[in-house]
Amino acid sequence: QVLLVESGGGLVQAGGSLRLSCAASGRTFSSSAMGWFRQVPGKEREFVAASSSSGRSTYYAASVKGRFTISRDNAKNTVYLQMYSLKPEDTAVYYCAAASLVAVSTTQNEFDYWGQGTQVTVSS
Repeated sequence: QVLLVESGGGLVQAGGSLRLSCAASGRTFSSSAMGWFRQVPGKEREFVAASSSSGRSTYYAASVKGRFTISRDNAKNTVYLQMYSLKPEDTAVYYCAAASLVAVSTTQNEFDYWGQGTQVTVSS
């Protein structure tokens, strides 16, 4: 069992930055690929960024590439999403997720554990 708790969301003006954190419990974090997803009410949840278990491989959605950075600290059981140059269209609930595999994945159904989500609101 893995428990994921996100933090760091909030209200920011367009062009600003935020860093989301996701703290994981359980002893399997260092062998788990991690991902960030987001969802807007009325729309399907979408992929944002993912990291392999080691952190050496990462992948980003085209809409955030160059603006967001995923990283992880396996010693702290924490994955981060640094977001720069935020846009109003980045407004969503952001979820972190853990997969029982080591390779990077962008597929939601490969992620077994999900956090409760943290709201990010970008004002124009």
